[in-house]
This record gives sequence, structure tokens and C-alpha cells, in this order.
Amino acid sequence: MRIETKYSLILWLKRILGFTAITLWISIIYTIAKSPVPFMEQAPYCMVSTMLIFGLLSMVFKGLEYWEKNI
Repeated sequence: MRIETKYSLILWLKRILGFTAITLWISIIYTIAKSPVPFMEQAPYCMVSTMLIFGLLSMVFKGLEYWEKNI
């Protein structure tokens, strides 16, 4: 595989993963907001889901950047 193709693949993977993570996060926040339970009881779920989603996204981005650096 050519170097330019690998860079393009990594760039598109980052875009797709970022879009997917943000879409998933918005859907989870929307589900939490629509719940009849008071927000103070939902806050831990909101914080944990946010940290989990963006923590995993950061890990994957670091892996892609490592791969990009070693091309």
C-alpha cells in the first residue's frame, strides 16, 4: 500500500471515528435527558458515558497517530 493511501486511510478513519463517537454521545445524552428520573440521579451516567466514549476515542486516536508516525 502506498504511503499516501495510508495517510488518507488514517485521516478518514479519524473522521469516521470522531463522527461516530459524537453521534453516540449525543444519542446517550438525549436518552438521559428524556428519562423521567431527576437529573441529579442521572448525572453519574452522563459523566461516565462521556468519559468512556471520549476516553476510548482518545486511545484510538493515539493508536492511529502512532501508526501514522511509523509509516
